[in-house]
Amino acid sequence: MKKSFSIFPRQFGFFPYIFLIYIAFPVIYVTKESGLKQLLGYGMVLIFLVTYRQLYFSMGKRKFTYWLAVQLAIVFIFSMFYNLNYMFLGFFPANFIGWYHNKTVFRRGLIGLVCVQFIPFIYHMIEQKSFFTPGELLYFIPFLIIMLISPFGIRSMNRRMELEKELDQANKQIQELVKREERVRIARDLHDTLGHTLSLLTLKSQLVQRLTAVDPERARLEAKEMEVTSRAALKQVRELVTDMRAATIAEELLQAQQILRAAGITYQYDGDIVFSKISPFIQNIVGMCIREAATNVVKHSQAAYCSISIKLSVEKMSAVVRDDGMGVERNKRFGNGLKGMEERLALIDGSMSLSNHNGAVLEITVPIIKKAGETAG
Repeated sequence: MKKSFSIFPRQFGFFPYIFLIYIAFPVIYVTKESGLKQLLGYGMVLIFLVTYRQLYFSMGKRKFTYWLAVQLAIVFIFSMFYNLNYMFLGFFPANFIGWYHNKTVFRRGLIGLVCVQFIPFIYHMIEQKSFFTPGELLYFIPFLIIMLISPFGIRSMNRRMELEKELDQANKQIQELVKREERVRIARDLHDTLGHTLSLLTLKSQLVQRLTAVDPERARLEAKEMEVTSRAALKQVRELVTDMRAATIAEELLQAQQILRAAGITYQYDGDIVFSKISPFIQNIVGMCIREAATNVVKHSQAAYCSISIKLSVEKMSAVVRDDGMGVERNKRFGNGLKGMEERLALIDGSMSLSNHNGAVLEITVPIIKKAGETAG
């Protein structure tokens, strides 16, 4: 299938096109030249445009450095032999230098940019045999400083984008590993719980077939035992399905730890509860709430620290999720997740509150209903 032609890679959107506006300034300056110098100037502007396009398509490749070197050379020639104002074209290569991942190559590119900018600057000062006036310095120096700082900003921005991408990939890998582990667990449980039962039913069915004509009474008893065994197997299947659908609090705490640490958030858990004493239904609902809370911390809080504490008393169980992020006010727009938590907790007469104390504090409270004859502890 033939690929369609595009001026710039689509993933960069309109950003590359916006920068093209600044190409108008060197074109205007070239029109003021004449003869061969003007012709060469138009040629270099055209080559500069080609390098600008190719740099977007060659990111991460060896050709990237070659195209960048050509672009720096054109800026140098323009600034040296045409007009010092051409040095502002340096914002183009400054942007691309910030895309280098390797620190050594990044520093080399930055040194190249410094040379391309300051050599023409000094050359024109020597040629004029006088230092630049305060007005001229005020015109050039601020832009030079911004130009030399911008590669660091671009590099930092790209690094953050890469970390976010790596975090998404890590989360996907964790999810896949969890699914794979769940499949293995289901297969193991099916083998352990049903394998023996089905083998027994097969043997008994063969025995019933042989006894039907010889000993009908015993065949009837064996068939009765098969019914009891099959009912037990059905119960095992139901228990297995229920276990598959219900997530425990311990599992969700482990999942919360994995996703928070993958996001670079320091995690701490406070609690020594034996969760087996809590009903599976309550564990499932509280566990899903903890999952939603941890997800919100990663996605929206911009926190560096998160703690989860769970306490159990005679009358209630409380779970508190704290972070040191943006706090409640800015998190209010993420209401769908909180609403879903409230709806789940309502099924078990639970409640939740969201407050702000050096970050967001989410508290979940669930009443504990004891069975008749059950004592505390």
